[in-house]
Amino acid sequence: MQALLDAIATMRMPLDAQRIFHGRGGLFPGCEQWTLDAYPPVWVLTSFLPVSDEDLAVLHEALFARWQVLSPDTPLNWVFQYRSDLRADTRLMSGSVPDPHDVTENGARFRVHLLRGQNHGLFLDMSEGRRWVRELVAARPGMKVLNLFAYTCAFSVVAMQAGARQVINMDMASGALGIGKQNHHLNGVAAGASFLPHDIFSSWGKINRHGPYDLIIADPPTYQKGSFIAEKDYARLMRRLPDLLMPGGHAMLCLNSTKLGPEFLQDLMQVEAPALSFVERLPNPPVFADLQPDRALKVLIYRAPD
Repeated sequence: MQALLDAIATMRMPLDAQRIFHGRGGLFPGCEQWTLDAYPPVWVLTSFLPVSDEDLAVLHEALFARWQVLSPDTPLNWVFQYRSDLRADTRLMSGSVPDPHDVTENGARFRVHLLRGQNHGLFLDMSEGRRWVRELVAARPGMKVLNLFAYTCAFSVVAMQAGARQVINMDMASGALGIGKQNHHLNGVAAGASFLPHDIFSSWGKINRHGPYDLIIADPPTYQKGSFIAEKDYARLMRRLPDLLMPGGHAMLCLNSTKLGPEFLQDLMQVEAPALSFVERLPNPPVFADLQPDRALKVLIYRAPD
């Protein structure tokens, strides 16, 4: 736990939502269970193994001591989440959590929810993906974007901010899309964005009618019964890409599985969409460095022929 304590002792005051410590990457022996995130003004400490009350007390003292240096006139707000394969238990340890709670990233605002559910509304490891989308759209204003498995529509927000003409957001989770709508209103980019609470694999007709697209983003869950199982369903999605993309259009394919490496996506693409050319694998944010990069988040970019 010492590496985590050292990170707490030296962390700076965060302005944007960001990861502070990533023990899951395996670069800090003995700390593989820990992550620490900042969703200002709240810290979120997550453990993937059970934690004793004694260890939590030590971590509270460390956070409190650092907070006395960073912002002595404001209360310390922090949340602890224990996450297992079956569930996530979250509790407020000190201070309070704003309601509503909005955070920023590179000039965009996003609504988050720290005390309910396993996920918080914004995936911090995808910040480089959002940066790439912003830069691509800014270089070619007026793009039409299809955002599949849109969740709370962060990709759509940055695309609209960068000058996209239209973004189609599709996800089975209507609640997540509802937060996505709020995110667009928070950023003043609601016009041009649509939100479709549909099963993607039952909606190809609707998707085709809205197309073709300059950019297609696919960020599915790795394994979610009734929604998407990567080994079974990614191929079904890939084979649709050539007919959905404009000439020269791009596809962003995401995979967050410790068991499937980038070659899983690359091999499938050679079979299902060989006309699309591989461009690059986007880097993950430096704080998410991993001893085994192929186990970490994979974000692959493909391009359709002109």
